[in-house]
Amino acid sequence: MPNSLQPPTTEPLRASLSDADDRIFLNRWMPPQKGIAPRIRIGRRWINTLWSLPIAAAALLCLIALAQSLRELPMVEVFIRQNPGIPQSAAAVDAGFPWWLQLQHFLNMFFMLFIMRAGLQILADHPRLYWGRDCTPGTDWFRFQVPVPKDRIWTAKDDSVTLPTWLGIPGLRHTLGLSRWWHFSINLLWLINGIAFYALLFSTDQWRRLVPLTWEVFPAAMSTAIQYASLNFPVDEGWTRYNGLQQLSYFITVFIAAPLSIATGLMQSPAISNALGWFGRVFNRQAMRSVHFISFAWFVAFILAHGAMVFVTGIRQNTNHMFAGVDNASWSGFPLFLLAMGILLSTWLVVSPFTIRYARLVQRVGAFMIGWIMGLAEGWDPRSQLTKKDISPYFWPNGTMPNSKEFDDLVAENFTSYRLRVSGLVAAPREFSLSDLKAMSKQAQITTHFCIQGWSGVAEWGGVPMRDILSLVKPTPDARYAVFYSLADGADGGRYYDVHKIENMCHSLTILAYEMNGAPVSVLHGAPLRLRCENELGFKMVKWVAAIEFVRDFADLGAGQGGYNEDHEFYGYRMPI
Repeated sequence: MPNSLQPPTTEPLRASLSDADDRIFLNRWMPPQKGIAPRIRIGRRWINTLWSLPIAAAALLCLIALAQSLRELPMVEVFIRQNPGIPQSAAAVDAGFPWWLQLQHFLNMFFMLFIMRAGLQILADHPRLYWGRDCTPGTDWFRFQVPVPKDRIWTAKDDSVTLPTWLGIPGLRHTLGLSRWWHFSINLLWLINGIAFYALLFSTDQWRRLVPLTWEVFPAAMSTAIQYASLNFPVDEGWTRYNGLQQLSYFITVFIAAPLSIATGLMQSPAISNALGWFGRVFNRQAMRSVHFISFAWFVAFILAHGAMVFVTGIRQNTNHMFAGVDNASWSGFPLFLLAMGILLSTWLVVSPFTIRYARLVQRVGAFMIGWIMGLAEGWDPRSQLTKKDISPYFWPNGTMPNSKEFDDLVAENFTSYRLRVSGLVAAPREFSLSDLKAMSKQAQITTHFCIQGWSGVAEWGGVPMRDILSLVKPTPDARYAVFYSLADGADGGRYYDVHKIENMCHSLTILAYEMNGAPVSVLHGAPLRLRCENELGFKMVKWVAAIEFVRDFADLGAGQGGYNEDHEFYGYRMPI
């Protein structure tokens, strides 16, 4: 047995790791795959949402006709005179639209451009939404992908679709690694801007615009809606106070939809959801994805309605208010409005080409901005476990299968000659047969798998706790990371691998699993051995494990980013969110 003075043994599979480009080359990327028009399931029928366009146009015409007819009724005219649209007891704002409100209004527009487009790109990687915890095909309520084929193996990666580059960021199929950096990084800036907005709002009288203080807001909103729908608009007093309809819509957007978006986004994280116990089980990932999407739809509707009303109710006055901070008949705000729109449009056009050309830069900046948050979340205890009745009837397959004679021979002999090598910065390098591992103390756990693509599933896993492996091989004080090498290559060539902090290997639910749902792990799901690390996203849990190497640093492995998907698909090596 080697002593601490002997040089560490180097894992031979290091030589099979591949370098990766710092940009996306379209001829080497995943081939595009079109989705279908979004559909919503009502009962057993799938309804094409494009029907909503002619239906909405017809409904709008009917609404206008109805509102104009109502305006001819004496009782409605009396109602509108008594409730002209602005709650009469609501206090007016004295300061108009101060500079900080104008600035934050623009920043909010700017940040939402990235957040919403990147969010759509993330959704396109698993273009289905569910209400239940499981992602069993046929139980989705919303999708923009065909039904899951039943005559072939259909992986989660196969299910991803392409978005136009002008819509998603960056639009290419299966680029959620990059879209997540945009989504999370800009969300952090949006959150900071929102906290500043709340602080300034309630330290001035501007909160009176948005917070209803009287029940009069509801009849006022009804009156305003009738007036707008009849095309006979109410008097605009936006410089000092909003009408009832504006106040309710802004209140919902600022104080309900925005916090709900943040909360439901965080609840999709394995580290956060698992650490919250029963709360994370009740408010499961798929329900949170659905609510998150509904919140997104509210923002889209609000932005479209808000933008339309800016033009319809007076472009000069509205741009003067929000872009110049004046209430007069000049055109001082309109040039600033055009400048803001020019910035938004130019950014909209360049962000996808920039991301494709400078993908590694996007990854590094994203890791700099939110990597510390990932590190904090990684330390949460993923203690949440479920019961046998929670086990999913369907568990999506994923990953590039091993394609070698070595693996085929192992499968043919039922892995009798399989050996797990553990080397590197350890005092006692070891090789373990599958029988050796099964002879060790077994740990069983029923946990939720969180795939980075958005799907999830519950399974019962049985295997050897990683802390027991550590106690046998005895990592040296210099060992900071555990590198897991797979028997499979990655999709772009070169051996698949991933890196974990050694502290992450000591979590009580981190195991090397050789059983799934009471049976040996299938080849499709990682036989003979796969990692389970329940505070991380699924791609970190290497399947078909061939070897483990303990190292001080991973900069000299592959492209130096901490894993195959980190190298080739620009993920982050710490992914608990």
